[in-house]
Amino acid sequence: MSEEVERVYTVPLWRAWVTPRYRRTERAINLIKEYATRHMKPKKIKISEELNELMWSKGIQNPPRRITVKMVKDKDGQVTISTPEPATA
Repeated sequence: MSEEVERVYTVPLWRAWVTPRYRRTERAINLIKEYATRHMKPKKIKISEELNELMWSKGIQNPPRRITVKMVKDKDGQVTISTPEPATA
């Protein structure tokens, strides 16, 4: 790859609600990583601190049902997953 690839996805996290309550947010983060692996084919995945705090903001039992994320793949094959910046007018 010669340059970065940047994409915005809405990741469905409904499968996290099938797991026990005390594992839901952990499962939701794993679902985001699985989604990134399926769509971006990375060598390594890194989740930003902002996204991690957003996922854990309501505790381990109540993660969001879906989340919009920005995935950036650099030329080394590492994918960084973060929250998308708000649109400016």
